[in-house]
Parts: sequence; C-alpha cells; structure tokens
Amino acid sequence: MPACPAEIMMDGAPAALQAAREALAGGGGSLDLAPLLRFDSSAVAVLVALRREAGSGAAFRNPPPNLRKLASLYGVEAALFGPPTP
Repeated sequence: MPACPAEIMMDGAPAALQAAREALAGGGGSLDLAPLLRFDSSAVAVLVALRREAGSGAAFRNPPPNLRKLASLYGVEAALFGPPTP
C-alpha cells in the first residue's frame, strides 16, 4: 500500500494531491496515512478531492488521530475514514 508524504501543508497541497493520485492509481486504491506527521486543513482538502474523484475506490488507512479530529470538525470524518473509533 503506497504511503502519503510526511507533510501536507497549504503551499504543497497541489503537489501532494498529484502524488496521492499517482499513488492511489498504482497502489490499488489504498493510501497509508501513517507517515503524515505535519499537516494543516489542506490535508483534509486533498483527501476530500481524492474521495470525490475516486469515490469508494479510494481508501485511506491509518489516519493520525489529529487528522481524524480535523476531518470531524469539517464534517467529513465518516466519509473519509468510516465511523469514528471508540
């Protein structure tokens, strides 16, 4: 399963989106988010864009807890990662 970069910040979001598109295309539609250490809300925007483009064909694995929280603030946590973990 391909991994995302360690950082997705606003200034690098377009490049991160393109890299993630390529990784998803070459990796069976699943992207490992565990390496993501530094991010802002643009990371959520990248994932939403990928989900919109690929639909259920994009799976995001191992999201960092703070990314889940940020996605929850925007109301897209379940759409990106499935139901919240207890």
